[in-house]
Amino acid sequence: MCPARVWREKGARYRLEGGRCKRCGKAFYPPKPACPYCGYPEVEKVELPKRGRVISFAIEHIVPEGFRHQAPVIVALIELENGVKVLSTLTDVRPENVYIGMPVEATLRRIWEEEDEGIIVYGIKFTPAEQQ
Repeated sequence: MCPARVWREKGARYRLEGGRCKRCGKAFYPPKPACPYCGYPEVEKVELPKRGRVISFAIEHIVPEGFRHQAPVIVALIELENGVKVLSTLTDVRPENVYIGMPVEATLRRIWEEEDEGIIVYGIKFTPAEQQ
């Protein structure tokens, strides 16, 4: 991934920034130039809630080269507190401890390191959260 793309997507990657349609009012992630629900071209950027719950997940034991040291990887569909759904990885939890309805919160973590360029790419992952 090129540094320019990482810079352009920094809001979504580092602050869990999404979009909200100025016509229908629905929020979504990742941000898009037009509303994915009604197609309206005017969208505002919004910071999404950092907390949510797991609504589905998969455990990947076979992962691409460069990520094998992280296996198994837990990929989860997270429903945030405002109803927006986010696909992300879970961290700081063992696969056997993940369950549907598990409360989670967003955290900034290292995603990968590009060896040739020396670039470290960070992004949002989710960790278990205390129930409120």
